[in-house]
Amino acid sequence: MSNRKMMTVTAAAVMAAAMLSAVNVNAEEEMVLFTWEGMFPQEVLDGFQEETGIKLIYSNFDTDETMLEKLSMANGGDYDVVIADDYILEQAIAQGLVSELDPSQIPALENVNPLFQGQFYDPDDKYTVPYGAGIPLIVYDADMVDLDIKGYNDLWDESLEDDIAIIGSYRVIAGFTQLAMGRTMNEEDPAIIEETGKKLLELAPNIRMIQDDNTQNALLNGEADVALLYTSQVMAALAENPELTVVYPEEGLGFGVMGMFIPSEAPNKDAANKFINYIQTPEIAAQCFDYMGYYCT
Repeated sequence: MSNRKMMTVTAAAVMAAAMLSAVNVNAEEEMVLFTWEGMFPQEVLDGFQEETGIKLIYSNFDTDETMLEKLSMANGGDYDVVIADDYILEQAIAQGLVSELDPSQIPALENVNPLFQGQFYDPDDKYTVPYGAGIPLIVYDADMVDLDIKGYNDLWDESLEDDIAIIGSYRVIAGFTQLAMGRTMNEEDPAIIEETGKKLLELAPNIRMIQDDNTQNALLNGEADVALLYTSQVMAALAENPELTVVYPEEGLGFGVMGMFIPSEAPNKDAANKFINYIQTPEIAAQCFDYMGYYCT
């Protein structure tokens, strides 16, 4: 065989090997997780990939409404596991965007606390698996506030002018305002909701900032002396300053559950089942909630 022929054969072999390698890379199994940023410690995500060989793609949304819009536009496809808040889960299920669970594929479901099951958005637990739960709370620096804060109504006190930081959830803001008015958090009467808006205008002078991410930092750096925070933010604030005062408002508490689900047209439902099962194992769940600061479900 001439050198030229040998070179041709060799070149062909190299190209074939490169093509085979490319096919192997492209054939790597993938799973797309769609939720807020910072919901899992990196070691948990890495552990899932190492255990299963499935490449995990972590995609984020900023609000539940954004998630629902994107999932609807994808006709229930594009994503394999979604984690979102309870009220939006109800809407996603109603729109046919959620698959029924196959418990035989998720044996770790037996580890779920029944307290967080049978909720309004999924009364028969056919579609969702609880991932975390929380209650927004008031936290304040007692050394900087001349008021013994007992509940939501105290947030309207004139002494707190330009001194309160609150999370950017309109549902939570409207909810605690309605509790302060002696109403339910889940008010649906338009006339009462209009009253809620007027009541919030009275609160406006006391609001220093409305911010959804890392709201606790305003309390920790002295920009605000009072804050209404998500559970995870309360834990983060106390970790840095244990002397802060936490208020369980006398008017009552809001309570929410985050749930995992598999979209109706998820590209890789097998991987989705494996991920949910992995997250529900006790050791992994412990890592998640030590990191996240919500109540473990």
